Amino acid sequence: MIVYFSGTGNSRYCAKMLADKLEDELLDTFHFIRDGIALELTSTKPWIFVAPTYSWRLPRVFEAILRSGYFSGSRDAYFVMTCAGDNGNAAPYNQALCQQIGLRYRGTLSVVMPENYTAMFSIPDSELSKKLIDASRFALGKAILSIRDGEDFPPRKAGVLDHLKSGIVNTLFYRFFVKSSPFSVSDACTSCGKCERSCPLGSISMVNGHPAWGKECTHCMACINGCPVQAIEYGRASQGKRRYQCPEYRRGRFRTEAEKNPQ
Repeated sequence: MIVYFSGTGNSRYCAKMLADKLEDELLDTFHFIRDGIALELTSTKPWIFVAPTYSWRLPRVFEAILRSGYFSGSRDAYFVMTCAGDNGNAAPYNQALCQQIGLRYRGTLSVVMPENYTAMFSIPDSELSKKLIDASRFALGKAILSIRDGEDFPPRKAGVLDHLKSGIVNTLFYRFFVKSSPFSVSDACTSCGKCERSCPLGSISMVNGHPAWGKECTHCMACINGCPVQAIEYGRASQGKRRYQCPEYRRGRFRTEAEKNPQ
C-alpha cells in the first residue's frame, strides 16, 4: 500500500505513479492528519511511504501519523521522499521510525521535483518544472524495479553536512522558522475558501470572508501555492515569486523500465 502526504502535489504525483505501476492501493493521509484519526491499515504488499522533504527529514506531521498508526500484513517498508535537492541524512531517522512501528526498513529514495518552498526559495519556471517532473519518472522507475524484485533501495552515503542538516538544522528550522504569523492576504482575495480546505492541520479559518491563520502550521505551502488569485504572501519572502502546484499524474502516459523489460 502506498501511504502519502503532500502539500503542493509533488509527493501525490509520485504516489499515484507508484500505485498505478505497482497496481497497489493508495491512501492520502490528509484527512487522518486534519481530523486526528489514527491509521489502522493492512496490506499484503510492502508499505511505501511517500512524502516531501522538510528540512532534510520527513515532515513531522507525517512522521507523527505513522508513529501512531497500526500496520498489519506486510512488514516491509520503503520511503520515497520528494525534494528539490537531497534529503540529507533522513535515512537513519526513517529506519528508527520503522523500528518503533514494527516494520522492516527497506531504504529511502530521493526523487527530485520542482521547488515549492515559497517561504524561502524561488520556484522554477514552467519549462524547468516540466523537465524535473519528467526526469522524476526515471528515479521512480528504478524504485518500482527494486520493490517488485524485493530488493532494498540503494543506500546513500551521508556526509558531515548531511548529518548537520537532518540534525541540528532541522531542530532549529522547526523551532525558529516554521510559523504561520508571516502569512497575510491581500484585497485580491475572492473568499473562495480553497486555502481553508487545503490546510492539513485545519489551522485556517475564514473570518469576514478572508483567511485567518491559527498558530499550528507545518509549512506545507498548500495555501500560498494553491491560491487561485495569488492573494496570499509569506511576509516579504514570497513577494514577486512564482507559485507552484504539481500537475496531476495521468495513468498510462509512459512506460517504466519494469514494463519495458518484464520478468
